[in-house]
Amino acid sequence: MIRLFRSKIYLAIIMILVVLATGIIGYRLLSDLTWLDAFYMTVITVTTVGFSEVGPLSAEAKVFTVFLIISSVFIFAFAISVVTEYILSRNSLDIIKKKKVKNMINKLSNHVIICGFGRNGNQAALRLNAYKRPFVIIENDKEVIDKYGDSYLFVEGDANDDEILLAAGIERAKYLITTLPDDAANLFVVLSARQLNKELTIISRASLVTSQKKLKLAGADQVIMPDKIGGDHMASLVVMPDLISFMDELSLEGEHTTNLEEVAIEEFSEQGEHKSLRDLDLRRKTGCTIIGYIAPDGKYTINPEANMQLQPKSKVIVLGRPEQIRKLNEMFRI
Repeated sequence: MIRLFRSKIYLAIIMILVVLATGIIGYRLLSDLTWLDAFYMTVITVTTVGFSEVGPLSAEAKVFTVFLIISSVFIFAFAISVVTEYILSRNSLDIIKKKKVKNMINKLSNHVIICGFGRNGNQAALRLNAYKRPFVIIENDKEVIDKYGDSYLFVEGDANDDEILLAAGIERAKYLITTLPDDAANLFVVLSARQLNKELTIISRASLVTSQKKLKLAGADQVIMPDKIGGDHMASLVVMPDLISFMDELSLEGEHTTNLEEVAIEEFSEQGEHKSLRDLDLRRKTGCTIIGYIAPDGKYTINPEANMQLQPKSKVIVLGRPEQIRKLNEMFRI
C-alpha cells in the first residue's frame, strides 16, 4: 500500500512539473515574454495569489491563462489529497503494525528477550531464529526497527525502562540476553530484569573484566566477553589450528548445519523406559553419539560411560552430522 501511495506522489509531482513547463512555454510564445517573466506569470497564475501581470495579455494569452488556472487547481488539489492520504495512511499502518506486534508478544511465553540489536544482538537473533526459538528484541533505533521489523518482533524503547521490559513480556520470558555496548547500561538492565522476574535466566555482555563480578552480583547468570572470546579464538588458531577448525565445523551457522544437540531425558520417555545411556542406543538408532551428560544439579560429565544411570530432569549432549541430528529430532519428536 505504501508503494501505491508513493507512485501516486510521483505522478502528482510529474503533473505539477508539466503544468509549470506548459505555463512557461505558453506565456513565452503567446505573450513574447522573457523566460523569467514567463516563469513569474506561471507561478502567480497556478497559485492564484492575485498579483498583477507583468504586461498586457493578448486574447490568446488570456484564454491560455483560464485553462492554466483550471488545470492547475485540479492538479494541485490532487497532489494535496495524495500527500494527505499518504501521511494519514502511513500513521494508520504504523498503528496497526504496532498493535499486531503487541498482540503477538502478548501470546508468547518462555521466550527470549534480546536487549540491543548490534553485532552481538543480531548474531543471537540469527541463531535463535535457526533453532525456531521465540524471541523479542528491544531496540531504540527507529531505523534499525524499520529495516528488520518485517523479520523479527521489536519493541521500540530503552531496555533500562521497566515499562519497555514489561511490553516485551519479561514476566513470561525465560531468558534475557543484554548485548548493549556499555557495561553500565547492561548493569541497569540486569538489575531491572531481575526485579521484574526472579526466575529469569539472564545472560549479559561485558566489555571490561572488572564488570563481570558486578554483573553477577546484579543478577546475571552468565557474563560473556566477546572481545576475550575473540582473542582466545585467534590465539588458539595459532596454538592448535586443526582442533579449532574442527570445532568451528561443529558450530556452523544455519538451520541445517547444527551438529550438536541438547536433549532432555524426558523427551525420550515416549519411546519407552530408559534407565541408562545404553538403553537409549542412540548410536544405532540415529547415528548420533552422546558426548556429554548434564545431571539435574547442573553437574557436567564429559564422555559418560554407557552404564550411567539416567535421572529425571537431566540432559544429554549428542554429536552428529546434520542428517543424523534431523533423524534424532524426527524419531523422538524433538
